[in-house]
Amino acid sequence: GLNLYLFIDTFCWYEDEDAYIYTRIMLGSTLAWARASATCLNFNCMLILLPVSRNLISFLRGASCCGGAPRRQLDKNIAFHKVVAYGIAVNATIHTVAHLINIERYHNSQSKEAGGLPHVMFLHLRKFPHTQLVGEEVLTTIAGVTGVMITVAFVLIVTSSTELIRRSCYEVFWYTHHLFVVFFIGLIIHGTGAVQWCHACKPQWAKIHSEAQKMWQHQQGRDLELGQRDSLVHMQLGLCNVALEHTFPWPQVVTHSSGVLELHMKKRGFKMEAGQYIFLQCSSISPLEWHPFTLTSAPEEDFFSVHIRVAGDWTAALFKAFGAEEKTFKELWMLPRLVVDGPYGSATTDVFRYGVSVCIAAGIGVTPFASILKSIWYKCCSPHTVLALQKVYFYWICRDPSTFEWFADLLFLLETKMVEKGKNDFLSYHIFLTGWDESQATHIALHYDEKVDVITGLRQKTFYGRPNWDNEFKQLAENHPSNSIGVFFCGPKNLSKTLQKMCNSYSTVDPRGVQFHYNEESF
Repeated sequence: GLNLYLFIDTFCWYEDEDAYIYTRIMLGSTLAWARASATCLNFNCMLILLPVSRNLISFLRGASCCGGAPRRQLDKNIAFHKVVAYGIAVNATIHTVAHLINIERYHNSQSKEAGGLPHVMFLHLRKFPHTQLVGEEVLTTIAGVTGVMITVAFVLIVTSSTELIRRSCYEVFWYTHHLFVVFFIGLIIHGTGAVQWCHACKPQWAKIHSEAQKMWQHQQGRDLELGQRDSLVHMQLGLCNVALEHTFPWPQVVTHSSGVLELHMKKRGFKMEAGQYIFLQCSSISPLEWHPFTLTSAPEEDFFSVHIRVAGDWTAALFKAFGAEEKTFKELWMLPRLVVDGPYGSATTDVFRYGVSVCIAAGIGVTPFASILKSIWYKCCSPHTVLALQKVYFYWICRDPSTFEWFADLLFLLETKMVEKGKNDFLSYHIFLTGWDESQATHIALHYDEKVDVITGLRQKTFYGRPNWDNEFKQLAENHPSNSIGVFFCGPKNLSKTLQKMCNSYSTVDPRGVQFHYNEESF
């Protein structure tokens, strides 16, 4: 809405203002199209860095004035970032096409129609021979060269941001996204070049334009500074605050049979909350690559840990660097050192704010809940901790539980300890297996009556197939008819849409009834 207002307001200004009457005779309405889209570009380029500033998001999430609804909107920061990028793409296209037409019309304008207007010096942005080609003019001006530079940088950033490239070639996505530095430097020079031309011709409106440009550059500089705290820090340019970076030696490395590497690090001034995540960099693999991993340890523990599964070139190289595929023991000094950036907040940190929380994980999305479940255990055992959280429902949907056997071990440990403490009813978990073969099915049928589950070894039996979410949410609403229930999900987008629909459907209109508040984990 604000973009539309800025576009229309600027368009009407250039179409109606008397100061541009002679320019409009030469260029027509494309002058207004170019300037209106430029205003929207300035506004969107100011916004584009804000939703991906992790320090800013973490600060807002932890602010006391930021309630539940605003915090849930912060979880949509990547979606907002994409919307702003789409706005830049649309306005950049309009701006480029309009200026190309402007250059062509400028050269085709004749003094008969303009009444000798082309010979008035203050209307010329620059004197060009009438026979000069449009391409030559674009490549011989500051605005033209920088325009091409920022357009190429933006196209590379956008085209490498597709889901296919991010999943299959994450390094391509990561490196090309750092072209944002080239983009913003070119953008500032691009605007400065226009101001210099306006100063050369000295019309009255150039002063206004120049002041507006200075204001924009000042605001753009503030945005770039915010972005530097999160993005330039990963480039190690020395231009930003790197206080959040820590280098840790490895006290413990565990290789699980399921192909998962578990890394434990000692806390040295490192403070975390359950559900947060960090970025890791291994200079022996790549000094520029940073990869996000959810913390799987609890804040109450004296170390913090991550579980890393091979899912690309970088993680495969990390496995090799730590000797995960070797049988020989490696001394600590032989292992690579990692740099940690973070921790940063996420949606799951709000689990303890509700009286009833429902945690739903699908596949690898189970990792954020390891920290949550561990922290729940520590808080339940502490006599000095008063928990607002009274009941936790945990749903885990996976094709092959052996892939995440480390998490099944964690559930088994929690189940045992909860029984010992007499808190059997605090945690209710449901595991759904969606993939099995004929031999597994036979094995399951033969051992179905045993006390523990044949697949996981837990007392709670595994369900086979996918959950019926209508039945699950109906049962939740009946069990807690007057509660605010937090629903936390990490997994595929299709399932996320289904769960969000369920939350809306089973929330009552009466605020005194059951209310489901949906929170999605994304980073």
